Amino acid sequence: MEKVKFTAMKDGDREDYEFLTRHEIEYASKTAARLIDAMVDLDESLSGYQVTRLGHSLQSATRAWRDGADVDWVVSALLHDIGDIYAPYNHDEYAAAILRPFVREQCTWVVEKHGDFQKLYYAHHLGGDPHSRDAYKGHAYFEDCATFCERWDQSSFDPDYAHEDIEFFRAMVEAVFARKAYDPAVIRVGERVALVDSTVAEGRNA
Repeated sequence: MEKVKFTAMKDGDREDYEFLTRHEIEYASKTAARLIDAMVDLDESLSGYQVTRLGHSLQSATRAWRDGADVDWVVSALLHDIGDIYAPYNHDEYAAAILRPFVREQCTWVVEKHGDFQKLYYAHHLGGDPHSRDAYKGHAYFEDCATFCERWDQSSFDPDYAHEDIEFFRAMVEAVFARKAYDPAVIRVGERVALVDSTVAEGRNA
């Protein structure tokens, strides 16, 4: 069997759908590789900054790693702007949707909301509301998003910052996207993990 028999989904049988499931599992197993390729494409996306979008993403992930962050945080920092290519007006939601099945809820929420939190740094120059983040005050992950933006996002536009390259992060991305999707042990609803671990950071920066 090379293709399903049906031309309308309602006409498919068990054999068809078991066949498709096998193909979908195989395709999903290569998600990490496709994401790495998409990250490289960020080099050709939005210009005007002193670094490319790929450079910005690598700086963000490198800062996270050097801060002693765990793999969920590092991969989230790496992919937080991947939506810039295809969803420039809601890139944060796009990136969060990619990450949601495979990382802690805390990280997904931060990636999804970071666009509003970033307005603190520039919106007043453009007639916008720099305090958009205040709509989320009291949320369990509010301070996490504020820290994410301050330490890893807004500071990562520096052409002189020596960051790791994409291959450095490949194994981390592969490990995250090899997880079982929506595994409660991974999503860990309501749990918080610190962005910065000074003990781990000392070893990574030695």
